[in-house]
Amino acid sequence: MEALAPMADIWLGLSQAFWLVITFDAELMEITLRSLMVSLSALVIASAIALPLAALLAVRRFRWRRWVIAILNALMGLPPVVVGLIVYVVLSRSGPLGVLGLLFTPTAMVIAQVIIIVPLIASVAHQALRDLWSEYHDLLISMHVTQGQKVATLLWDARRALLTASLAGFGRAIGEVGAIMIVGGNIDNVTRVLTTAIALETGKGEFALALGLGFVLIGLAIAVNLSIHALSRTEVEARW
Repeated sequence: MEALAPMADIWLGLSQAFWLVITFDAELMEITLRSLMVSLSALVIASAIALPLAALLAVRRFRWRRWVIAILNALMGLPPVVVGLIVYVVLSRSGPLGVLGLLFTPTAMVIAQVIIIVPLIASVAHQALRDLWSEYHDLLISMHVTQGQKVATLLWDARRALLTASLAGFGRAIGEVGAIMIVGGNIDNVTRVLTTAIALETGKGEFALALGLGFVLIGLAIAVNLSIHALSRTEVEARW
């Protein structure tokens, strides 16, 4: 009978978590919406930086180009906690940007996520744009278009592949916990997001809410991966 008690607790936690999700529990929805706000903001900013950079690296040849590409690829594996530590030091009261008072705010979390996902989006996008540039190179050169027009053409014609790169960045951002915990502080009703709330509620033994948040996070991850898969198939069919 004692062995059945933990199983009963697990099933109770799962049923409560499922109920929280289907009834749109206020706390769960608040944390989810804050997570989406932070990650989507970071995604927009990171894409605005990474996509033009990737296109520029594809069309322009300069002395340190290979080094820049190598650094971007290397930064894809940068530990998020290191990013969080760097942002914390910069935004802390004794740091160079401490006067702005951004530490332990959603803005600090956005900054950390932008730094984390820019290399990922830029590297994935560069691979797609490099292949497209090899097809467009002779045509665009013969038309004597400007560098900006080359970049704009590549970005438009590779928009499906670039959206895939951005979705990959969003998946990385929404699941981030280390850097977010450091710079956000996991403050209730201010900076608590899905990943940090799951860690907190699990530590408190509140498995129902932790599992409910986990269900939402898994759902978002599945939705992102299905979107990437669908866009990849569409891109392949469009080429054929």
